[in-house]
Amino acid sequence: MTGKRPTFPKAGLNFLKSLKRNNNREWFLKRKPVYEESVKSPMLHLIEALSVEFAEFAPEIVASPKSLFRIYRDTRFSKDKRPFKTHVAASFSVKGLDRHEGAGFYFHIAPTELWIGGGIYRPPTDELRSVRDHIAANHERLKKIVEAKQFRKLFGTLQGEQSSRMPRGYPANHPAENYLRFKDLLAARELKPTDATKPAFFETLVESFRAMHPLIRFLNEPIVQRRGEKDRRERLLFT
Repeated sequence: MTGKRPTFPKAGLNFLKSLKRNNNREWFLKRKPVYEESVKSPMLHLIEALSVEFAEFAPEIVASPKSLFRIYRDTRFSKDKRPFKTHVAASFSVKGLDRHEGAGFYFHIAPTELWIGGGIYRPPTDELRSVRDHIAANHERLKKIVEAKQFRKLFGTLQGEQSSRMPRGYPANHPAENYLRFKDLLAARELKPTDATKPAFFETLVESFRAMHPLIRFLNEPIVQRRGEKDRRERLLFT
């Protein structure tokens, strides 16, 4: 990609800080044009630029305006009735999968942090089982991915909540025990929120997503296969 790299303006970070202190509709509506200009628009520019990069190293990943999460909170079933999120976020999933299906990329900018990550978070039971079966059969590949130099440099180790014991269906002495106990499988790095306003922010995003892409691709292999088999069954059913 050529030309000036997009970034996130200081005005956008200041808006999020102010929103955290004034999380009410009246305050927000008076300043909605500031949100549109300093938060939403810069995020859309970042997403557009990422779509160009993804086409080069992760063509299966979708980046579009729909990647941007709404600023409005869903308070219908929550005791917390604050109407707005105090961070701005985007997620990028695989073509052909639902937004929250499979492994993908994600980042958010908040008054207290810049968080860049990816992987699978809280997958449904059947999806987690297929991933675990995939890991059990291909654990040497996964080990090579998470022990790669760039992965360890940026993310340290594989992250996520783990079971206290080996999941059912796998022998206690399975060589992939450390991986099979994960309930979430994530790569993530946490930076200062001001890092989002620096000229190198876009390069930081691309560097992070490039480094975690082998993990994303590995985790999605069984999920994409399952989705393909399901789609084939449905086509046969209705033909």
